[in-house]
Amino acid sequence: MSDVKAQYEAYPYPERKPADEKKRLITGSPSHPLELDHHLFGGQRDWSGTTRILVAGGGTGDALIQLSQILTSAGKKYEITYIDLSEASRKIAEARVRARGLKDITFVTGSLLDAPDYGPFDYIDCCGVLHHLPDPQEGFNALAAALAPEGGIGLMVYAPYGRSGVYPLQEAFGTLTKGLPPKEQLVRAKAMFEALPGSHPFKLNPNLVDHKQSDAGFYDLLLHSQDRPFKIDQLVAALNSAGLTLTGVPQPYLYDLSRFAPRPDNMDDVEAMALAEKLDGTMKTHVVYARPSGAVQRQAGQDDRSIPHLKGASGAALAKAVAAKGQIPVTLNGVKHVVKIPKQAAAVLAGVDGRRDLAALKAGSGLDGLAWASAWPEASRKLEQFGLLLYSRLLA
Repeated sequence: MSDVKAQYEAYPYPERKPADEKKRLITGSPSHPLELDHHLFGGQRDWSGTTRILVAGGGTGDALIQLSQILTSAGKKYEITYIDLSEASRKIAEARVRARGLKDITFVTGSLLDAPDYGPFDYIDCCGVLHHLPDPQEGFNALAAALAPEGGIGLMVYAPYGRSGVYPLQEAFGTLTKGLPPKEQLVRAKAMFEALPGSHPFKLNPNLVDHKQSDAGFYDLLLHSQDRPFKIDQLVAALNSAGLTLTGVPQPYLYDLSRFAPRPDNMDDVEAMALAEKLDGTMKTHVVYARPSGAVQRQAGQDDRSIPHLKGASGAALAKAVAAKGQIPVTLNGVKHVVKIPKQAAAVLAGVDGRRDLAALKAGSGLDGLAWASAWPEASRKLEQFGLLLYSRLLA
């Protein structure tokens, strides 16, 4: 048994209890259907058919549950294939599915490198897996080969700067616990962790919390035997090598170089994103969406049939704040920001309910053409930059 498989058999990650499905639905990036529609399909995906989905390296089932539950609740058809090398993780994911009564899911114990054997897929989720492969590029290539020509992928990989202090500890703990079974490794690593000085870079890093939440979190963060982080330009290069093109990130503001300095005229988008990552310093993961390089690339919110959805606040609440102050507070990676939004946009935001399209919102706002043009495009862009507004016809 490989060290990675042994880890996840002993400590399925993330730690989940099927009984908790009665209390809450865990959502996030990547793979919320509204988000993937926005970044992959310009918010115009036709959900009337059956969506074929692969959850590659599905772990204990967060992405699987999110996708299947939201699509089920929306009355949409899907077929999901779950693949993971850990039987212990698979059992938890299966129990969570049973607790919700979800259907049309096939479970496979195996490697995501075999993904092309099960495709093609309209959408592939791969969250927190590629950076643990002996050769990550093989994983990128396999997932790209499993995509339908007009499909898309959402993935998360670790980033280096926000994980300051992790890799020296992984190396040291790994060396000093080598050859021991996972549970004994954990005991010894925890003892060493307690002996670390308070000035250690890891203990000074406020972005890292997994080690505080569970034994599985501690092991995955500080004892993993294969963990290779990606800078954003390295990630884009891996995507391109696999024949994929980056189409979006959930919070574009994080990668906006203009937050820190004017962008040189001759600098391309990826170079600018890479510099923003260095200057930001808080990113511990990269979540990105990508499509085959030959697929038609669409930009969301560009026609009157586009349907906006708000994240984290109702249209009425957001409209009230915008009308009063022309700005809203937003926190990203622990950093507080003030986002300025034209006050006139409040009349539009008040009607955003995830069902009205832009034509209906414009008609109901009372704004004339000039006022709409000066208020809504800017408001939409600002909210999209912070991941607070997404376009999708999922609920239409």
